[in-house]
Amino acid sequence: MNLLDYLPGVPNFPKPGILFRDISPLLANPTAFNEAIVQLAILSKQFDYTHILGIESRGFIFGSALAHHANKGFVLARKPNKLPLASHRQAYGLEYGSDSLEMQKSTLEKTAKVLIIDDVLATGGTIIAAQQLLKSAQFEVCGALTLLEIAGLDGGELLKQAGITHQTVLLA
Repeated sequence: MNLLDYLPGVPNFPKPGILFRDISPLLANPTAFNEAIVQLAILSKQFDYTHILGIESRGFIFGSALAHHANKGFVLARKPNKLPLASHRQAYGLEYGSDSLEMQKSTLEKTAKVLIIDDVLATGGTIIAAQQLLKSAQFEVCGALTLLEIAGLDGGELLKQAGITHQTVLLA
């Protein structure tokens, strides 16, 4: 099964020059979605982790499904002001703006080993922000997984420079 058949590109969204990868067809097809989780699970076996951190919002989908599949804990990295209790916060830049990620302070034990999950790796800024968020909260970051890496944006190289071991299912 070619998972790229279920991840069409939408040019110039959310702004000109950006190619948005739509995960909706993949999620709507149970066989394709299952295959994506199985492929992520295979890649996840190289990491020693206790929890998965899913990045809002599409990282929640793949991260929670993988956590369930692997019998691991799942933690949310949310956009600002979405969590009810005291949170750690990390600001970061995007290819089309800036944002912040937050993680509730009471979510993880200090011994947690965390694997970061997102759907698409573009420039790497969001995953690096998640790493910084976890490190500032004194958690061990084991690495990162994505379903798709967009070729030509050097996100994988930036993760490497930031000391993040990264694996991806697809390169497009």
